[in-house]
Amino acid sequence: MKKTIALTLLTASILTGCANGDYYKADTYSASQLNEKQEAKTIKILSITPAKVKIDNSQNQKEIAGAVGILSAIGGAFIGANNGSALAGGAIGGAVGAGAGSLVGSTVLVDGVTIGYSEDNHIYTSTQVGKMCEFKQGVALVVTTKANETRIQPNAQCPKN
Repeated sequence: MKKTIALTLLTASILTGCANGDYYKADTYSASQLNEKQEAKTIKILSITPAKVKIDNSQNQKEIAGAVGILSAIGGAFIGANNGSALAGGAIGGAVGAGAGSLVGSTVLVDGVTIGYSEDNHIYTSTQVGKMCEFKQGVALVVTTKANETRIQPNAQCPKN
């Protein structure tokens, strides 16, 4: 049973890294936003500072609980079968795995940037999910898909690892 719990915790810690915020990046679009005209304009980026953005992780939390629950039930059944009770081992493993979902928070902090920019002789800021290396001072494109939304498009590339 200790092996089942260790496997559950290891699997949960590996799967926890899945929430990286890519869905919230300015250059990520949903299918409903494709092939439609969107207002765009250029701005001048004046400053880029690091930020942390708190995003919803509840879907990830549910998926992890389900996946780890199944893996733990299988592992528990296997261990239980070797000790005389596959059903009890599976049930305990499943319960332990389902509880692993609670180890993953319903929100998560991801890397972001706060961009200071000028537009029409005014200074504004906009916080985006992304990395510092994706932006640089200078001209950038802003796409507006709904009122007051500023999707500042990356104007630089991060070095490849």
